[in-house]
Amino acid sequence: MSSYVFPIQYAFLVFGLGCYVLFIPWLIYTYRKDGFFSWWRLILSSSFLFYLLCALFLVLLPLPDTRDTCSMQTENTVYYSLVPFTFVGDILKETSIVWSQPSSYFQLVKERAFLQATFNFLLLLPFGVYLRYFFQKREYWKRALGLGFALSLFFEITQLSGIYGIYNCPYRLFDVDDLILNSSGALFGFLVAPIVLALFPSTKSIEAKRASVMESDIVLPVPQLLALMIDGIVVQFISGLFGFLLPFGWLTEVISTSLGMVLAFYFIPLFWNGKTIGTAIMRFRLVNEVSGRPSATSLFKRFLALYFTWFVMYTSNVIGQTERWMESAFYPLLIFFTFGVIVVISLVFLIHGLIVVFSRGRRRFYFDHASGIRPSRKNLHS
Repeated sequence: MSSYVFPIQYAFLVFGLGCYVLFIPWLIYTYRKDGFFSWWRLILSSSFLFYLLCALFLVLLPLPDTRDTCSMQTENTVYYSLVPFTFVGDILKETSIVWSQPSSYFQLVKERAFLQATFNFLLLLPFGVYLRYFFQKREYWKRALGLGFALSLFFEITQLSGIYGIYNCPYRLFDVDDLILNSSGALFGFLVAPIVLALFPSTKSIEAKRASVMESDIVLPVPQLLALMIDGIVVQFISGLFGFLLPFGWLTEVISTSLGMVLAFYFIPLFWNGKTIGTAIMRFRLVNEVSGRPSATSLFKRFLALYFTWFVMYTSNVIGQTERWMESAFYPLLIFFTFGVIVVISLVFLIHGLIVVFSRGRRRFYFDHASGIRPSRKNLHS
């Protein structure tokens, strides 16, 4: 049992690290695709990733203690078995059941050859269930069988190659029976999947909600924040380019960041139909709440609101780190004041952001409210 528990524990650890790294990119993808957050899509995507990791690690782990696996094997070691259905003969040879005594059949579930064949059959059965959800139609069973075979072949080649050269000799057997049983399991999972999938939302219900969100022209707060985050990265990239051209110092940082912000938050949307790079990725644009079209005045007000926020935070931080004031008797008071400004502004923004996010589109962020701007998905390509 421990030989199965350890790979699953390792898969869980890697899965956790993967979620930490991929959560924001996944949010960008799902809001860009659907326009809303779907718990079902999150559960489906996460469970599929976790399952694939478990399947991979169950096949590969535990790893040998040394890369020189050749030294652990005899000279005539055979690394492959190409005779199909050998597992049937192994089961018949090792079994202790008496075919004329049905009560002895229960012994089969305790025998190594039977358990190994069952494991190989069940390994890709969930893969077939996932494929049925993705493909929906039963007519795609050949595609499911082919993908199950391809995934099984990937596992077998990975083993035969010593994980593509990491180990100088294979440490597990390439077995054609594994290909047969894995592929059969994937096909079986694909065929019986409707029994399981009947308990969960269908893709049609998710697509219907997606169409409703798109038609309502509502852009939820989370994709707006994601677009703002992307635009912040753009600002850092632009300011970094300008920083190479100017001497190092706080003034250079102010000038380069100011240029980056005015380009990312004003000039790019001004000449690109109300779209910043972030809003374009998230599939919406910025329009005047009255006219429904991009407005130079509104875009400039929005830029000023964002720029003022950054400038106050940056100035407070710089003042607290200026060396000429460190010898002043008022320096502790100055530190307390600047730190207090940063903490208060951060708390205000946090509370404001939470209120807007939980309003689910009924409220706007302060920079959009102050500039008379609202996000829109209409006429996105005009």
